Amino acid sequence: MSNDARITKNEAENSSSAEQTRCGQCYRPNVDIIEKSDELLVVADVPGATGDSIDVDFEDGALTIRAAVAPREDNRNYLLREYGVGDFFRTFRVSEAIDAGKISAQCADGVLTLHLPKAEAAKPRKIAVQSA
Repeated sequence: MSNDARITKNEAENSSSAEQTRCGQCYRPNVDIIEKSDELLVVADVPGATGDSIDVDFEDGALTIRAAVAPREDNRNYLLREYGVGDFFRTFRVSEAIDAGKISAQCADGVLTLHLPKAEAAKPRKIAVQSA
């Protein structure tokens, strides 16, 4: 992960109403957001996180992802260590045209996939043209 993807726990605390209780690194997960005709698809990289350690909230148009990752417990003598380990935190502003009651999430192999269905009023529709 690049250094610009990192945020401090203090930054995460200031941008969230929930209290952060762990010290250490906190990372901004890389995401892809794909718009489909009936939903937005959010795919986030959260390596080391499991489904039960991830919290996803959608409130007032803000989608918040928090993922806790267990710290490494090894006594290795690293010559080079480029991969950091820490929690993940990210918030997005999302259109109110999302049906919040139907949002679903899955996590597999360190990838979180969120399905944000569009509200019926926001879905594109075909308008029939009648000829006279």
